[in-house]
Amino acid sequence: MRDHAIRPRHDLGQNFLVDDNILDVIARLAELRDDDVALEVGGGLGVLSEHLLERVAVTHVVEVDRGLEAPLREALGPGLEDGQAQLHFGDAVRIDLSALDPAPTVVVSNLPYSVAATVILRTVAELGSVQRWVAMVQREVGERFAARPGTPAYGAPSALAQLSCDVRVLRKVPRAVFSPVPNVDSVLLGLRRVRPPAPRAVRDLVDGAFRHRRKALPRSLSHVPGAPAGRRDAARAALERIGETVDVRAERLSAARFVDLAAALAEIEGDDAVASAIATWRGDA
Repeated sequence: MRDHAIRPRHDLGQNFLVDDNILDVIARLAELRDDDVALEVGGGLGVLSEHLLERVAVTHVVEVDRGLEAPLREALGPGLEDGQAQLHFGDAVRIDLSALDPAPTVVVSNLPYSVAATVILRTVAELGSVQRWVAMVQREVGERFAARPGTPAYGAPSALAQLSCDVRVLRKVPRAVFSPVPNVDSVLLGLRRVRPPAPRAVRDLVDGAFRHRRKALPRSLSHVPGAPAGRRDAARAALERIGETVDVRAERLSAARFVDLAAALAEIEGDDAVASAIATWRGDA
């Protein structure tokens, strides 16, 4: 930071990794292989980037702050010339992740807290090639992703991630590994893909279900913009078909039950394309 006159930007939520000891922990938990293609979002000073570069075939580093170009290029060094490293400047919330070549197989990142949930969900939904994630996130974010149905932390991020992944909080992280030291606790969050990206209709259903989480599910789904006429009655019928009560709230349904609900709803509403997509995805067809 001194060498490059870097001052962390609070508006970007920059808390840089500065403790080498945590790097081996991250690499071990990510089960890195020499044929992996790693995606790091939020390269920062390049501390983790350099560590990844030595352990995988290709490292993609996405960074929004152009002011960090010098330390990142220094960290990635010859890897940028021989293709072992690729540096992408842009907002990870908007960048075309599908254009990354070669396609990532593992995501390893110290994620800016403000975009952590969005980035994780984007990579789960849009990068079917990714099989493992180890991400540094705020403790509350990690607990929300790993939460189980019926618990206060369970919400749309929990269900959306668990549609395709096994999700676990791997370990707590001391605040001292960052500079500046954050005023929140962090954890390493791990995801392991168990299914391909879920069909859009299922993900949209989950989003709609939690939009009004205090309402019964049929009412919540009927309030989603663009919902077809009769959606409330169709949702009630679908819930009965899968053995759930019609006044159940979204927080009570597991990711698997949301899939069942989406399939039943598609059949009741006569949406053959959605029903077929769900059946194919879960192996019914």
